Amino acid sequence: MKGTHLGELEELVLLTTAVLDGNAYTVTIANEIKLQSNRAITLSTVHTSLHRLEQKGFVKSEVGGTTKARGGRRKRLYVITKTGYEALQEAKELRSKMWDLMPKPGF
Repeated sequence: MKGTHLGELEELVLLTTAVLDGNAYTVTIANEIKLQSNRAITLSTVHTSLHRLEQKGFVKSEVGGTTKARGGRRKRLYVITKTGYEALQEAKELRSKMWDLMPKPGF
C-alpha cells in the first residue's frame, strides 16, 4: 500500500466521503465541501484526491447505474474502508493531542 499519511485535502475528501455515506461521488463531495467549509474545490482536484485515497486503500469505488439526469452516463461512487476510517481516527487523535499541548496564548 502506498504511504498512509493524509494531507489536509485528502483528509477533507475522505471525511466528506464518510459523511456522504454511500452517496459520495466527485460532484457531491465537492458540493459538500463547499457547503460545510465555504471552500471551493474543483472536480479534478476531488478526482485526484479520490484516486490517491483509493491507491492507499482508504476508499473503494464502484460504478453505479445509469440515470436520465446524467444523460445515461454512470457515476463512480466511493465509500470509506475500515483502513480509511482508522486513518481518520489517527488524524483526529493527533490533532487533538497537539491542540491539548498548545499553551494558551497570552494575548
